Amino acid sequence: MRFMYLLQKIGRSLMIPIAVLPAASILLRIGKMTFEDPFLMQAAQVFGSGGSAIFDNLPLIFAVGIAIGLTSGDGIAALAATVGYLVFDNVLKHFQAGTEAASRLDMGVLGGMLVGLLSAAFFDKFQHVRLPKALGFFGGKRFVPLITSLAMVVLGVLMGIMWPPVQKGISTVGLWIVENGNIGVFIYGIMNRLLIPTGLHHIINNIAWFQIGDFVTPTGKVVHGDISRFFAGDQEAGLFMTGYYPVIMFGLPAAALALIKSSSAANRQLFVPVMLSAGLTSFLTGVTEPIEFAFMFVAPGLYVIHAIYTGFSMMIMNILQAKMGFGFSAGFIDFVLNWNLSTNPFWILLIGVGYFFLYYFTFRIYLHYFSAKDSGKDESSVQAVDAAGGIVKIKEDRPTRILRHIGGATNILSIDACITRLRLLVHEESLISDSELKELGAIGVIRLGKGNVHVVFGTESEQIRESIQPMLQIHKEKSGQA
Repeated sequence: MRFMYLLQKIGRSLMIPIAVLPAASILLRIGKMTFEDPFLMQAAQVFGSGGSAIFDNLPLIFAVGIAIGLTSGDGIAALAATVGYLVFDNVLKHFQAGTEAASRLDMGVLGGMLVGLLSAAFFDKFQHVRLPKALGFFGGKRFVPLITSLAMVVLGVLMGIMWPPVQKGISTVGLWIVENGNIGVFIYGIMNRLLIPTGLHHIINNIAWFQIGDFVTPTGKVVHGDISRFFAGDQEAGLFMTGYYPVIMFGLPAAALALIKSSSAANRQLFVPVMLSAGLTSFLTGVTEPIEFAFMFVAPGLYVIHAIYTGFSMMIMNILQAKMGFGFSAGFIDFVLNWNLSTNPFWILLIGVGYFFLYYFTFRIYLHYFSAKDSGKDESSVQAVDAAGGIVKIKEDRPTRILRHIGGATNILSIDACITRLRLLVHEESLISDSELKELGAIGVIRLGKGNVHVVFGTESEQIRESIQPMLQIHKEKSGQA
């Protein structure tokens, strides 16, 4: 498997365990409520315990989630990852760096990610293995959990020896970023946005959100990373999250409004519903890609400015000592849920209003002066809108047409989807027809080389993949018969 495609697939797989965090944050938020009624207080504590169960087992959840993501949801791979992580974790406990909570050996979610990757690799390699007849019951997929558990013993020993200096290095880097937070979060904010087109932003997010920074709870438990620390009660947590709120809740909806105002009068009637929906999605839920992809391809200069603005937002929030976390993304829903857990949250509203006008006027001015260079912006947007408007007519045939314009079943090596895009690995990139895909609703096509192609369809990407998958299976079965 090509290295870049593997990294992107890992990035997509990371979204599976992250998807459970909104539930955990809601449960923990209820658990922190106070009531005069003893029964309600007990009920709140039960909810809080449920939320803690998710955060306490994040490494295991990441191991299982990545194994599922890399094997297209195979249950045996998930079982192998579960067994493998339990074995790995117990072996690792024999290599403690000390008795103090803060110095104990702990790989956190990185350990879970490593186990998930290896479990998926063992699944791919050994799922069809044949054993002697006497041991035949343990052959095939049943062999995967066995070999994984044995391998995790070795991995546990290796990491027990190798991890202490790495753990110390991560702590040192984390302390440097915290102590020099303005520079660190500024760079992080820029890199996060710039990596979105490649799909690799999930990887750096998971390092920041689940690995950098340590906090010892009153019970002596050590938690790692911005999100875990925030929900564990660390008042210093939120460094890698707070700065997203002004951009996602205020800046990008303003960008959507500016894109509407900058569109031609003839196209505005079709363009308005799409951009309003994208702006509302960003504001409420924190899902930003529908807006970002609308101008990423047609005005790349604007996208670079957007990345820099994100870095500055991170830095400003840190200077103001505003701290707020999220369970999923920096949208209004998380904003309301986490208001009482945050520090100086009113700054988010004040800076957010400023960011609304900053984004609006930046986009209006840029699109005014660079309209000739980016003259295709309305055309590609209208193509997407026109396609969306014609879905009723071509609904039954649309997945088939999309498959044809990505080269047909014979051209597809692998097809995955994340929130906003199809992720393809193909034999021949030249067989992918960009203009026809745009007519079918694609916002854009990203070619990353060596057969690695992303087709951005927005939030319907997962449904499109689910529609295409059976056609690929039928083709595979026919090819097997032939």
